[in-house]
Amino acid sequence: MKLSVIYDSKTGNTKRAAEWIVEGMNEIEGTVARAFSVEDFDPDFIKESSGVVIGCPSYAALMTPNMRSWLFSEAGKLGMAGKLGGAFATEQYSHGGGELIIQSILTNEMVFGMLCYSGGGSCGAPVIHLGPVGINDNVEKYNGMDNYRDNFRVYGRRFASKAKELFG
Repeated sequence: MKLSVIYDSKTGNTKRAAEWIVEGMNEIEGTVARAFSVEDFDPDFIKESSGVVIGCPSYAALMTPNMRSWLFSEAGKLGMAGKLGGAFATEQYSHGGGELIIQSILTNEMVFGMLCYSGGGSCGAPVIHLGPVGINDNVEKYNGMDNYRDNFRVYGRRFASKAKELFG
């Protein structure tokens, strides 16, 4: 089963988060997961994927212009309908809009006909309701993406497990 993670990254933090999600996904037997930038992606792999997770940094509490453009110009060509969809975000500081980004991505996925994943509280700790958010250390020196690595990996495992349950 193939799974794709598609991201836009400005400082490298969102790319790291995407790679951590892929690490978690690939821990589930039978899964082949890959991460792609919106600027360099493999349309055939994405079309063959049972699930797609999309993420980007918060940009003034909105998804980045690159991600918005990619969603409108490319996602519709990739056969998203019926796939399991997920979302994640990164932000510069606490309360930087990550949840808004995730909700916006999930809304777009629903418009494309995707099935949106949320393990919510049903999976236990760590509780990841809509998708993981990481805060980089560019502004808040006590924070840092490395503090969120496990959440992204756990999310990847959970997403892949659900995709395997649904699609074999």
